[in-house]
Amino acid sequence: MLVKDFTFFLPQELIARHPSAERDGSRLMLLDRSSKSVSEDTFSNLHAYLRPGDLLVLNDTRVIPARLFGRKQSGGRVEIFLLRRVNGSEERWECLFKSSKTIREGQEIILESGMTATVLSRSASGNWLAEFSGNEPFSFWLEREGHIPLPPYIQRDDCLEDRERYQTVVAREPGAVAAPTAGLHFTHELLNRLALHGVETAFLTLHTGLGTFQPVRVAHVEEHQIHTERYSIPPETAEAVVRTKAAGGRVIAVGTTSARTLEYSAQLYGHVVAGCGEADIFIYPGYCFKVIDALITNFHLPESTLLMLVSAFAGQKFVLEAYREAVSRKFRFFSYGDAMFIS
Repeated sequence: MLVKDFTFFLPQELIARHPSAERDGSRLMLLDRSSKSVSEDTFSNLHAYLRPGDLLVLNDTRVIPARLFGRKQSGGRVEIFLLRRVNGSEERWECLFKSSKTIREGQEIILESGMTATVLSRSASGNWLAEFSGNEPFSFWLEREGHIPLPPYIQRDDCLEDRERYQTVVAREPGAVAAPTAGLHFTHELLNRLALHGVETAFLTLHTGLGTFQPVRVAHVEEHQIHTERYSIPPETAEAVVRTKAAGGRVIAVGTTSARTLEYSAQLYGHVVAGCGEADIFIYPGYCFKVIDALITNFHLPESTLLMLVSAFAGQKFVLEAYREAVSRKFRFFSYGDAMFIS
């Protein structure tokens, strides 16, 4: 299976660089897998396409302000990108460094407001380990001084608006460096409306990593090595999935992160099981879905693993035709863009 078979033409002006005026005011493309039909609505009308007894599964991860800027003692500028805490430590992190000259072990990076980063060594994955120290807990400092890690295709610096809009309204577990973007369209009012409609809501956590933005650099899909991401499935969510399936309802994953977490658990145990760990499932056409019955997702990058997952769920030809239709109708693409509901 060739990676180049998952490409499509996208005019640059269709890349959404700012969120819509209202979260649920984005457009919603509707894909029906059985009839192979495509239609359109507004996301605020999502309740019209869900049924009493359906289960929405959302990712409650919270994006951390993972981009930091500092200087070496020589004065050279350094950008630090936080990847993950090391063994749950508050001060020790796995990081990427970007500077004009090579970073060395033992080097100190001077940050704002009295914080210092000391370069320790390479991690097992080849990234740098760094320890942060200052006059206050690093978590407090980070929340105030860190920058929201907007995806590179947005092509602008983060601003105050992104602090709120690049988080879902259910974000509560800090740890992601990229938002679960399908969840960005939901408001508390919409979730309440769905509950009144008889739709149940459950949560899991998948801390989206930097690998989300890494391009597939091999020619054949099967050769790609997927990144790992930390996940947690609460007992009540696992129970809700079992209950919904038994009652004949649909399990609807909100985003590829929720879909991958549910499918990873089912692949590992035969069904969704409460627990936590590192998920490394790579879903592409040919995969047999074990849990999800419908998917809410944004429009993804050409040749990306996320587009491959959507193609596995709805069919490669159908999805690429829908993407071409979305381009012709001038839908907005990627993280701050519009959404699709695949049933």
